[in-house]
Amino acid sequence: MEQHYANRMSNVKASEIRELLKLTEQPEIISFAGGLPAPELFPTDKLEKVMVEVLREQGQAALQYSSTEGYLPLREIIAKQIMKSCGVECEPNNIMITSGSQQGLAFSGAIFINEGDVIACESPSYLGAINAFKLFSPKFIEIPTDKDGMIVEELEKALKNQKIKMIYTIPDFQNPSGITMNLERRKRIAELAEEYKIPVIEDSPYGQLRFEGESLPPIKSFDKSGYVINLGTFSKTFCPGLRIGWVCADTDVLQRYIQLKQGQDLQCGSINQIATARFLAEYSLDEHVNKIIDIYRNRRDIMLEEMKKHFPEEVTYTYPEGGLFTWVELKEGLNAVEIGMEALKENVAFVPGNSFYPNGNDTRHFRLNYSNMSEEKIREGIKRLGKVLKKYY
Repeated sequence: MEQHYANRMSNVKASEIRELLKLTEQPEIISFAGGLPAPELFPTDKLEKVMVEVLREQGQAALQYSSTEGYLPLREIIAKQIMKSCGVECEPNNIMITSGSQQGLAFSGAIFINEGDVIACESPSYLGAINAFKLFSPKFIEIPTDKDGMIVEELEKALKNQKIKMIYTIPDFQNPSGITMNLERRKRIAELAEEYKIPVIEDSPYGQLRFEGESLPPIKSFDKSGYVINLGTFSKTFCPGLRIGWVCADTDVLQRYIQLKQGQDLQCGSINQIATARFLAEYSLDEHVNKIIDIYRNRRDIMLEEMKKHFPEEVTYTYPEGGLFTWVELKEGLNAVEIGMEALKENVAFVPGNSFYPNGNDTRHFRLNYSNMSEEKIREGIKRLGKVLKKYY
């Protein structure tokens, strides 16, 4: 059947990660591909109790429409506990609940990007954000990174030489690289946002998952003029299937997000918001997150130990202090896509790196996730992957 789609649909591509995850649903495949939390850590028993309580005591409200901004007690918890604990002073009217932080990314693109606008982002950057922004036909400037995150001197050069409309960054345990931006660079990006009067979209899904070292305040904590928009989520620290994220922004900016959400989906599911708020009121999120951290830290350590044991010595990779990923670099001339196909023959999956560069042109990186597979499968999967890599070295 012939259809006449909008021009923007030519910019919509299937997520390579989501497509790859379809393959990895096969039980024999050891998958390091997705950024999936460990399902055995979901608090199913406690959440079952909470859901029953919500339906019994607040059933009519839980199954009814509610405000676009989101359930007020949940926004109060986010503002007064989660954001305040990391150094951001805000009120519930600075918070809007979103369907995961991915909706916050999509809304940011719709609010700030016109066709042809220039976006500055880390190189590499999060594939989901790249795809969300590409819908609006921008141009991307990739800012180089090092062990301390986005190199701000390179960002300043770009700001001086081009009219940049928006800066996008993941400062904590970045996806895909696993690196963390240092304190000085966070402060400087907030200053540059004010100096050039451009928004910074600070994507922070992993900030609470620190295994070691000192926690760093978000860029939003240094924001004096309202140019920094912080995106958060419970997907990595609680239950991704509930799809509860949030936007934290100055009220004038947040009003744009609210207006857009009113036209898109009216609100996030009432029952999921109420249940999340009740869970956070009855149980300790910090205690739950600490359990996650202990498991993920151990899985990271095992993965890196096995990589050191089984990978060729020339292969390099990042040492993440938290989060879900390590980033692997191959020698010049190798193609991670080709190696990925060979790895699938050994029933091991990862995500080739090219998709994490908005302008493409990278073939020798790939991302490994350590949160979702058991310790036994990590050992076996890295052993198999090392066997594949040695064919190319």
